[in-house]
Amino acid sequence: MVAQTYLKARQFIYRNARPIDLTRFQYHFENGTKKAVLDALAVYQNEDGGFGHALEADSWNPNSTPIQTWAATEILRELDVFDLQNPIVKGILNYLASGQDFGNDFWYGVVPSNNDFPHAPWWSAGADFQETDTYNPTASLASFYVKVGDKQHPFYKKAEEIVAKAVKSYMASAKPDMHEIYCYINLLDDLREMDVSAPFDYERFKEKLIQDVHDSIEKDTSLWQKEYVSMPSEFIRSQESIFYPGLEDLVAYEVKLIRETQLESGTWQVTWKWSDYAREFAISSNW
Repeated sequence: MVAQTYLKARQFIYRNARPIDLTRFQYHFENGTKKAVLDALAVYQNEDGGFGHALEADSWNPNSTPIQTWAATEILRELDVFDLQNPIVKGILNYLASGQDFGNDFWYGVVPSNNDFPHAPWWSAGADFQETDTYNPTASLASFYVKVGDKQHPFYKKAEEIVAKAVKSYMASAKPDMHEIYCYINLLDDLREMDVSAPFDYERFKEKLIQDVHDSIEKDTSLWQKEYVSMPSEFIRSQESIFYPGLEDLVAYEVKLIRETQLESGTWQVTWKWSDYAREFAISSNW
């Protein structure tokens, strides 16, 4: 059963995937290389160092945006690539430090140029787009900069300050958004390896994050794979995860559900839709 599920998914990927996703699949499950993934990732990077060109498949904006740049950092995290001399990494740091798409210590979640290209409705930029107060993706981007960046760079201290402010904001929050929680998971992972002199208690931060992950997972399993809700796999990658204890039964149920709900094509149902751009959404949902 497991082998059949895997092989059907693999067949769909080989028939349909973009090079960036095929090489990631090959890296994780076959004999693929980091270089192949990085070569595929590099084509999405702009001259300013940021990323666009629908790397984040719900936004076809070719211009650099913080969200699409965040998507690139997620792939670098997958590969454990944090080399300051790597041209992709160096470009990202340059983009983040440039002040582009940045204000009031936040990288903008949406940018006006999104509106000029096919996109999901949540990536539309309104007139007040700069009035952002969410740490998605700022918490993750700032901690990436502090983890990887040159401590002598003028922006490094600012990135440290943003990390500290992000944690302070999080500790005061009651019910953070699941996407924001994911960014804070990155920040927590980075803090394990960073020498950040910030006024917060690491253990309290970790305990709150564990609790918030548990609370954000939808307990009504009838909604899973039908609506846009958090399932365990959103946050848990292995049984070694700090979020796994206490969620063992839900994780086991999701594994069972994955096997049972695979479509004949080898895929699983996409649980969201765009309100416009039907043709482009058909392509993006396939990605």
